[in-house]
Amino acid sequence: MEACVDVLAQVHKADGYPVNWPADPGAWLTGTASFGAWAAEFDGRIVGHVSLAPHAVGDVAPGLWSARAGVDVRTTAVVGRLFVAPDARGHGIGALLMGRATREARARELHPVLDVVSSDASAAALYERLGWQLLDVVEQEWQPGQRVTLRCYAAPPAD
Repeated sequence: MEACVDVLAQVHKADGYPVNWPADPGAWLTGTASFGAWAAEFDGRIVGHVSLAPHAVGDVAPGLWSARAGVDVRTTAVVGRLFVAPDARGHGIGALLMGRATREARARELHPVLDVVSSDASAAALYERLGWQLLDVVEQEWQPGQRVTLRCYAAPPAD
């Protein structure tokens, strides 16, 4: 966990992700009621992370997907906490992590979705390269005085 938190700190410094640095980064990474979390290793060191969780209050993409697909919101799984160390980018690690989370969601017969802040253009570009569908762009209040614009995505249909 310590290595993941160290990489998260590098990503926060370089990219501003997460937008609000958590008081307990380790607890933030593990979350609650998670379906799983995976770390990526490259050249013998941890360089990335992704998690998969059930929908929770505040997640926008699950509701958008369920309304569009005409299914219960409980048929979704939320991909989150995705990051790759700045010095390890360009090796396909983000795509591999997304693939791992997507496979786990599908194994649970759930449809993967996610929300990303619109200012994170590189993340949005990754999702779109992987064929994820933009569901909507919405504004959300994360805390008093902090409004963010989110891009909401759903994974492409299963093969």
